[in-house]
Amino acid sequence: MFVDEDNITDLAVQRWATAHSPRLAELMTALVRHLHAFARDVQLTEDEWMTAIEWLTAAGRISSEKRQELILTSDVLGLSMLVVQLNNRYSPQATPATVLGPFHIDGSPAASYGFDMSDGIPGTPLFFTGKVTDVEGEPVAHAVLDAWQADADGTYESQMPDIDEARLRAKYRTREDGTYCIRTIAPRGYAIPMDGPVGDLMRRTDISYFRPAHVHFLIDEPGYQRLITHLFQEGSEYLDSDVVFGTKDALVVRFTERPAGVAPDGSTLEEPYLHAEYDFVLQPD
Repeated sequence: MFVDEDNITDLAVQRWATAHSPRLAELMTALVRHLHAFARDVQLTEDEWMTAIEWLTAAGRISSEKRQELILTSDVLGLSMLVVQLNNRYSPQATPATVLGPFHIDGSPAASYGFDMSDGIPGTPLFFTGKVTDVEGEPVAHAVLDAWQADADGTYESQMPDIDEARLRAKYRTREDGTYCIRTIAPRGYAIPMDGPVGDLMRRTDISYFRPAHVHFLIDEPGYQRLITHLFQEGSEYLDSDVVFGTKDALVVRFTERPAGVAPDGSTLEEPYLHAEYDFVLQPD
């Protein structure tokens, strides 16, 4: 059969329907149908399609172990958050999930209760305290909170090529009663990386390319759904225009100003600090 504009979609779908995995066949045939429909809908030109291919190639080239431009692409298109919503339909009591983001690094060091993961990096001291529980309110002992964030200038470790040790990231473990204490510095709202293909595309729009101040958390505890989430600073700029669509009311937390003195971890601080309280609630498997 000769191929023409009218039959090419059906022919491509038939070919991809031969995938050995039923799920792969479902995914690929749907992808072919939607891609062909998009091309027809916008009357895609050859020059435009070649520009798109070159853009994707550039996104792949700039990506590395520390930078994932294609994750960033998915984030700013809202696709990452849609997939999160589709796959994390937790009960109302559970902490909402949000996007992983492009800056997570595996292998963060283990940290003790109250450990300062900022380790002398300039910024206002910030403590997070609270519990990790299940949806019934029962504490989850020894749960690991993998935390990471940007510094007071809005920069992540993965954006600093000369850094070869953990910076503003650590893994904390809850105590027997589910309590935890994290010491760090106050994060800052920041622009997503604008020096690559995503930034080039964003500059052609009126879309805000900023994220509100936040700290990332990942809790992957046996017996519970993996939780990837953020805590956002109440009153932060860009809460209503987060470029990756990640903000949720339940994740906005007050950073309360405290005077110098005894801190939540029992240490004594000679300067004022911020204190945020939050209980993470895990959804059972």
